[in-house]
Amino acid sequence: MKHVSLESIEKAINKVDNLDDDGLEKLSETYALAQNVLLSYLMSAALEYENEQLEGLIIYYFCVISEAFNQENIRTVVVSETDIEEFQEPYFEMLDDYFESEDEDMMEDFCDQPNLAQFIAMEISTEDEDGTSLSDETATQLFIVTIAMITLMGRATEA
Repeated sequence: MKHVSLESIEKAINKVDNLDDDGLEKLSETYALAQNVLLSYLMSAALEYENEQLEGLIIYYFCVISEAFNQENIRTVVVSETDIEEFQEPYFEMLDDYFESEDEDMMEDFCDQPNLAQFIAMEISTEDEDGTSLSDETATQLFIVTIAMITLMGRATEA
C-alpha cells in the first residue's frame, strides 16, 4: 500500500486552512458525497460521545485526511457498511491493546498509514497557535475516530 507522505499532509493542511467558508463547504461536500457511509459512521461517534466539539473536528480532519490522500494521488473506493462491520471488532481489540501498552508501532501497523497516524497523534497532543488545547476526553475521542477514518480509507484504496 502506498503511504501518504508528510509533504502531502502539509499540502492538505494548507489547502483546507486557506479556504474561505464557501470553498471549505464545497470541499467537505465533495468528500462527503464520495464517502457518505464512512462520514456517517464517523459522525455517529460525536453523537455517541455526546460531544458537539467533536463534530466540527471530525469534519475538519475528514477534509484534511481526504485531501492528503488526494494530494498523494491515492484513490479510494467507497467504504461500505460491510467494510465498517468487518473493521470494528479487530479495531476495538487493537485499541484496548494500544491503550494498555501505548505501543505506537502497533497503532501505525494496524492503520498502515504511519505518517497520518503520527500527524493525528501530534495534532491531539499539541496546543493550537492561540494556545488552546483539546480536553483529554475530546483528544482521546478524536484520536479513536481519526485512526478509524485513516484505517478505513487506507483499506479502501484502489489497486
